[in-house]
Amino acid sequence: MDYNIEHSTRHCTTTGREFAEGEEYYSVVEDSGGTLRRHDYSAEAWPGPPAEALAWWKCRMPRREEKKNRAAPSQVLLELFHQLADRADQRQLRYVLTLLMIRRRIFRLEETTRDARGIETVLVYCPRDEASYQVEAVDLDAAQVQAIQDELSRMLAMNQSGEPTPASEQVPQAEPHK
Repeated sequence: MDYNIEHSTRHCTTTGREFAEGEEYYSVVEDSGGTLRRHDYSAEAWPGPPAEALAWWKCRMPRREEKKNRAAPSQVLLELFHQLADRADQRQLRYVLTLLMIRRRIFRLEETTRDARGIETVLVYCPRDEASYQVEAVDLDAAQVQAIQDELSRMLAMNQSGEPTPASEQVPQAEPHK
C-alpha cells in the first residue's frame, strides 16, 4: 500500500513563521479521518510527538547554495544491504538502511514482530529480487540516528564523475578488539 504524504509547507504549524534556510524543524504525520496530514513545527514550537502521530522526524530546511544530493541508485542500496547482512557490528546501520529503503519504496514493510525475548524484527519484501528479509529493529536515540544517517550519506556519496562510490569500497570495517 502506498501513502501520499504532503511535502513541507516551509512554515511552522503553530506560529505560521516561514522556516529560514538551514533551520532545523520537526515534521509529524497524523491520520485525519483516513487522510494523512503533515504538520511542520519550528524547533521552538515543537511540543514533542503527539500520541496519535503515525510518524515524526527532524528535518533541516535546505540552503539555496547547497547542491542537491543525488540519491544513490536502488541497486547500490541493495548491494550495501546485502553486504551488511552478516555484519553484527553494523546492525544499527543495516536497520537505518532498511528504513531508508522502505521510504524509497525499494522494500515493502510486510510486518513487525516481537519474539519471546522482546526482540523486535521487521519483515520486508523486495519486489526487485522477489525476496523477503528479516531485519532486527534497533532502538536508537536522535543523536545515533543522525550519526548513522551521516555515515550512510558518506558511504553513498557520489564521486566526482557522478557515479556512486561502490558500496564494496565503503562498508566500514569493524574495530579490532584491543
